[in-house]
Amino acid sequence: MNKAELVTAVATASGLTKADADKAIDAVLDTITAALKGGDDVRLVGFGSFSVSDRPAREGRNPRTGETIKIAAAKAPKFTAGKGLKDALA
Repeated sequence: MNKAELVTAVATASGLTKADADKAIDAVLDTITAALKGGDDVRLVGFGSFSVSDRPAREGRNPRTGETIKIAAAKAPKFTAGKGLKDALA
C-alpha cells in the first residue's frame, strides 16, 4: 500500500474527504518525526512504538575492492510492533 492508497482507505473509513485525510496523515507523520528528532519515543498502545536507536561507528569493507572503510556513527529510526498488531497478524 502506498500513501495514495492509504489516504483513500482512511478517507473511506473515516468519512473524511481525501484532502482532509491527506492532511491528517501528514500531520501524524510530521508529529512522529518531530518527536523522534526531539529525543522522545512515540508509543501507540496496541499498535507499536517508534524510537531512535544509536548505531556506533564501525569498520566495514568495500565489497568491490576489499578495502577497509570507516562507517560513521548514526541514528536510525526503529519500530517495535505492539501486542495488538502482532495478534492481528497471527
